[in-house]
Amino acid sequence: IRSSVENSLRHLNTDYLDVLLLHSNGQDLTILNDDALLCELETMKHEGLIRATGMSSKTVEGGLLATELLDVVMIVYHLNDASQAPVLDAANENHCGVLIKKALASGHAVLNQSAEDPVAQSCGFAFAHPAVDAIVTGTLNPQHLYHNAKVAETLVATS
Repeated sequence: IRSSVENSLRHLNTDYLDVLLLHSNGQDLTILNDDALLCELETMKHEGLIRATGMSSKTVEGGLLATELLDVVMIVYHLNDASQAPVLDAANENHCGVLIKKALASGHAVLNQSAEDPVAQSCGFAFAHPAVDAIVTGTLNPQHLYHNAKVAETLVATS
């Protein structure tokens, strides 16, 4: 992990990373119970190489533990899958930052013809929980990016 961080710092030409996210292979609890890994993360925080630690978790159990041990958790949460809601509640209680991945249901939200603006509906759903700090989305084309940015701008202006 240290080698990866040092390589990232070199490639990004910076002295620190704002957030280091561990990405789970589905074995959230095994990763989070690795004392040597957690110790190394804390050492790098103490050294100023990283400011916050987090995990992109795959399970509710892993997400819950991440909110206790780390600074940030990234979870799947959208209109069709709110199974990670307990993680949001725990993050709120533990003052843990939250990033939402797949807020647009991997692009399937835009197929929802019943919604006037499915992107706005999906983002509004995610941001309705007080623990949610940010949504991470991808895009297939510049028009999607522009529309998503406009939706975000509108949500920020009305909150």
